[in-house]
Amino acid sequence: MSMDNKDLSVCCANCGKGEEESSSLKACAACKMVKYCSRDCQIAHRPQHKKECRKRVNELHDGELFKQPPPDEDCPICFLLLPSLKTGSMYYACCGKVVCSGCVYAPVYDDQGNEVAIEKCPFCRMPAPKSDEEDRKREMKRVEMNDPLAIGKQGGYYADGKKGFPQDNKKALELWHQAGELGFALAHSCIGYAYNNGRLGVKVDKKKANHYYELAAMKGEVSARHNLGVNEARTGNIERALKHHMIAIESGEVDSLNEIKRLHTLGFATKEDYTKALQSYQAYLSEIKSDQRDEAAAADEKYRYY
Repeated sequence: MSMDNKDLSVCCANCGKGEEESSSLKACAACKMVKYCSRDCQIAHRPQHKKECRKRVNELHDGELFKQPPPDEDCPICFLLLPSLKTGSMYYACCGKVVCSGCVYAPVYDDQGNEVAIEKCPFCRMPAPKSDEEDRKREMKRVEMNDPLAIGKQGGYYADGKKGFPQDNKKALELWHQAGELGFALAHSCIGYAYNNGRLGVKVDKKKANHYYELAAMKGEVSARHNLGVNEARTGNIERALKHHMIAIESGEVDSLNEIKRLHTLGFATKEDYTKALQSYQAYLSEIKSDQRDEAAAADEKYRYY
């Protein structure tokens, strides 16, 4: 039967039946482009459909992968964009808030406007833990509340054998998987790094590494996006590498800016590419810079935010 004049959105792509009962047809689970009246028809049609199906699946995947990720959160105190650099913010287990380095460094005042002498959380004003044990109990409480950041941090403790936790590769990966599924992008990036470099008891597997880097990048994790760009460049996919690096730069990844500069020097990126990268990075800096953050960074390297 010729299918040339058939609308494949309302009839079986193999036998052409079902136009009057299109609601009972099942779409191809991968590409969603064609429908079938039965499993037998789907199997029979597979040889002529698989090439177009794979092409469409890749198009859909890239559409999601290279889409601008969701915007980063703002600091809950100064309401400026949180820096992507890890030293540019701090997580507080007492309230589960991530506060920018400027607000961490700034003095804390009581309700009467007097500066508080003891160290307190800049958001909820709870006194800092008096011991590592108290700090650990606070973080455990956040883990029990399914706080993805707390779960991800605990995974890091198991990976490195820190904060009183034994070194346990399996437990670290288990917690990172859990945190990633709950939305903590850095956890998926850590799993990708493990597969990319053969850490935590797993063998090097570039395919799995890129899979977890992609999950992290699509949630806005800039180091994962940068690593995807590096891996694409190494395999000769310069156009894809530049796309990744440009997205990372818009979120403040200076390593991607330096990578585009390197590719430009080698003749793989144009002057226009590098100029656009510089402009994007400057636009990012204009969003995150503040006098308070600059003061903190000047006082101590641990508060550096770009």
